[in-house]
Amino acid sequence: METPDPWLKAEAIIKSIKPLSFPDKTYNIKDFDAVADGKTNNSEAFTNAIKTCSENGGGKIIVPPGKYLTGPIHLESHVNLHIEEGAEILFSKNPEDYPIVHTSWEGTEVMNYSPLIYAYKKENIAITGKGILNGQADKENWWPWCGSKRYGWKEGTPNQQDEDKRPRLVEMAAQGVPVSERVFGEGNYLRPTFIEPFSCKNVLIKGITIKQAPFWVIHPIKSNYVTIDGVTVDSHGPNNDGCDPEYSKNVIIKNCTFNTGDDCIAIKSGRNEDGRRVAMTSENIVVQNCKMIDGHGGVVMGSEISAGVQNVFVEDCDMDSPNLDRAIRIKTNSKRGGFAKNVYVRNIRVGQVKEAVLKVNLFYNVHGNQTGDFIPKVSNIIMENVQVKNGGEYAILAKGYESTPIENITFKDVTIEQVETPFSIENVKNITLINTYINGKLTTETTN
Repeated sequence: METPDPWLKAEAIIKSIKPLSFPDKTYNIKDFDAVADGKTNNSEAFTNAIKTCSENGGGKIIVPPGKYLTGPIHLESHVNLHIEEGAEILFSKNPEDYPIVHTSWEGTEVMNYSPLIYAYKKENIAITGKGILNGQADKENWWPWCGSKRYGWKEGTPNQQDEDKRPRLVEMAAQGVPVSERVFGEGNYLRPTFIEPFSCKNVLIKGITIKQAPFWVIHPIKSNYVTIDGVTVDSHGPNNDGCDPEYSKNVIIKNCTFNTGDDCIAIKSGRNEDGRRVAMTSENIVVQNCKMIDGHGGVVMGSEISAGVQNVFVEDCDMDSPNLDRAIRIKTNSKRGGFAKNVYVRNIRVGQVKEAVLKVNLFYNVHGNQTGDFIPKVSNIIMENVQVKNGGEYAILAKGYESTPIENITFKDVTIEQVETPFSIENVKNITLINTYINGKLTTETTN
């Protein structure tokens, strides 16, 4: 019996995501007294425009050319925030402008600073246009909170790593403290995400350029039917992942460019106890025709995947930079647990990666001891028609657990040049190499 083509599933996912439509009504932000001088705080203008648009059944908020300073923007259902070419929204550098909302920080839900653009339990929302969203984060603002001198932190000043900051949040989640009681914000130094649709349905983010993000850039969490199309992310700050679908389903990321300070795309599903509490798998994620430049990984699953990730499809992408560490990456550990399965990759062109074409790290270790009783499971990774000019250190770098080995990795029609060590493999079951050439040699076995 012939095995069904898994890519038919990708087609079905794409068809399930219907085009968004909005009422044919427009609301120019300038008609709400917005001032495009880059200095006047236009929070009230954005709030009033969105409120008026929403109360009238929805439509399009026009942001015409010019520079508009504002605090966070909160979207309502049936509203399309349209940033025209030549328009730039500058987000306030003052943390006091960001109210406390229900959000998430590195896979743990929390009451913290509002994301720069936020929507909670809304539907049919969009951010479109050829304009720029500028978070204004730099070594003087937001970034130093990470606690790294590289990003402007100074010895003796507080940061997110202090025991009563990020570690306290992780401990609260471990103890089952309700999210409503995990109140952080001022004095806790947890940076806000940039764009966060939280528990939303039918979301479109299209055409815009995003730069200088405080933290994660595009973070659809607990959301369904999400399209990210033709977006450019150019932000090299700490934890500046380009796109992090978390607990989300039916997501397509296409025609985008990612040039980032962390992973280009990182699919997530919660951290440790919080991920297991929420128990929502991220699934049905399609990545098409994207360009990955700098980043820790091109398409990544993890590290916060305690609720699991499945049905990931990556095709027709270009990945190339001396500052791109891996092409495809899965990372977790026995404290986070979770699973990643059914990962399909085809028609990928890789110019250069530093460490590995495929890396599966189930012993990922940051923030102290990361060993626990939740052994992660990884299975069914198929990479087909992948061309790599400079593979870095390894073609496949994978380490599983003796009790629960990584299962079923297939390379078909793969060519990898200039790789130092073809394979570094431990506790991996069923690796199949079909028409795979490494350093010019047809390779059928994974011997080092």
